[in-house]
Amino acid sequence: MNRRTVAALSAAALTVAGVVLAAGIASAATAAPIVGQQSGRCVDVPNSSTANGTQVQLYDCSGQANQSWTATSGKQLQVYGTKCLDANNRGTTNGTAVIIWDCNGQTNQQWNLNSNGTITGVQSGLCLDANAAGTANGTKLILWACNGGANQQWSQPATPTSPTGPTTPPPVGAGPCDIYAAGATPCVAAHSTTRALLQSYSGRLYQVRRSSDNATRDIATRTAGGTADAAAQDSFCSGTTCVVTVVYDQSGHGNDLWYQGSSVVPGSSSSSPARATSESLTVGGSKAYSLYINPGNSYWRDGHLTGVPTGSAPEGMYMVTSGTHVNSGCCFDYGNSETTRKADAAGAMDAINFGTECWFGGCSGTGPWVQADLEWGLYSGGSQSWNSAQRAFTSKFVTATLKNNGTSRFAMKGSNAQSGSLYTVWDGGLPSGYSPMKKQGAIILGSGGDCCKPGGGANLSAGTFYEGAMVAGYPSDATENAVQANIVAAGYR
Repeated sequence: MNRRTVAALSAAALTVAGVVLAAGIASAATAAPIVGQQSGRCVDVPNSSTANGTQVQLYDCSGQANQSWTATSGKQLQVYGTKCLDANNRGTTNGTAVIIWDCNGQTNQQWNLNSNGTITGVQSGLCLDANAAGTANGTKLILWACNGGANQQWSQPATPTSPTGPTTPPPVGAGPCDIYAAGATPCVAAHSTTRALLQSYSGRLYQVRRSSDNATRDIATRTAGGTADAAAQDSFCSGTTCVVTVVYDQSGHGNDLWYQGSSVVPGSSSSSPARATSESLTVGGSKAYSLYINPGNSYWRDGHLTGVPTGSAPEGMYMVTSGTHVNSGCCFDYGNSETTRKADAAGAMDAINFGTECWFGGCSGTGPWVQADLEWGLYSGGSQSWNSAQRAFTSKFVTATLKNNGTSRFAMKGSNAQSGSLYTVWDGGLPSGYSPMKKQGAIILGSGGDCCKPGGGANLSAGTFYEGAMVAGYPSDATENAVQANIVAAGYR
């Protein structure tokens, strides 16, 4: 049997309802899911079977009864209240199937829940193991000699791991943030220079400042839920040059992104606003302008008090960018960043990165790639090693998504923003040392997190921003697919 071993995560104590479980715990709390640290998927009884002998597996977390486990005072792990996790035929050898069976109190149904995140059989001393280090839905669970692999690490997130889909249908004519809200993952920040991201939004999109007299003008939507009033910018900037000073938040949380170097971002000086007329395009047949970022341009907001997730709280995000205006400078990011504007710690950031830098390997081709800037590293997958699912996105318009449950799992996707569906480049465990996440709740656009104090770095990137949003909670695949369909329908040209 070929087995891929990976570094164990350091903070993987199994908890149920917020209580850390270790060997010898005397009593249980309420039922809760058990999540594989490597896969981000739950210990699952296939098809909600109650038949004795059914082998348990990994599967996307749903919150259903067939994934709800209760630790008893007798060291049993019960599901449905009557079935117990069981070593098949009282097996004590590598490869023994882990099944459910009527609870009987025998030692092959007793488990030690260890502070290092492993679950070991009392009778066998072997570890609960995802077979062959598998991370896919349907991976069977077995007993195997404990080896410190992440496929033998288990945890219980403090928050639901993955909603099953939209809880209410989005309204006709919905924007991306309407779709996210219908999926129980509401936008806490929404930015665009091209269009409204909510059906009802009819306010300001961004502000321009002209060089001739330093006057400013807010550029709004032409209609509710519509595209930008590019004609207003053309008239205001005629005969002079303009820069974009702020991109307004459409979510209602006030998370406006001001350029670093402005008086609104105290202590920043090594950044400047992007030129407002570098790139024009059409959206839905109407003229618009992108936020065309070159090295030295970046935008920031401290949103930790206005709804942006912090710590290990789950979150998701997307942006529409370009595969034709990129470089390898650090770091073209959009997402959660440090309030300190310093490289504080692993997990202090949770931002989409798009560019041609690939620090740890695992990237295919010459890029650009959708990666995750989690601070102290850009990750093409869950580790500093080859990720066979990675691919470059070189189209004129690119959709990039990232979601992170904060404790065990993150996923990244990309697509042509003009056609097609999202392609998953990673959906699995967090890198070693990133559980739990330590997000601070600022928002960054166009640079890394350690930007832009005097002498600061991480402001060497080039990239294009058309639209993007951040949400509270872990969006379902169905929600993200609906957002991608909305972007395609918007008609970027």
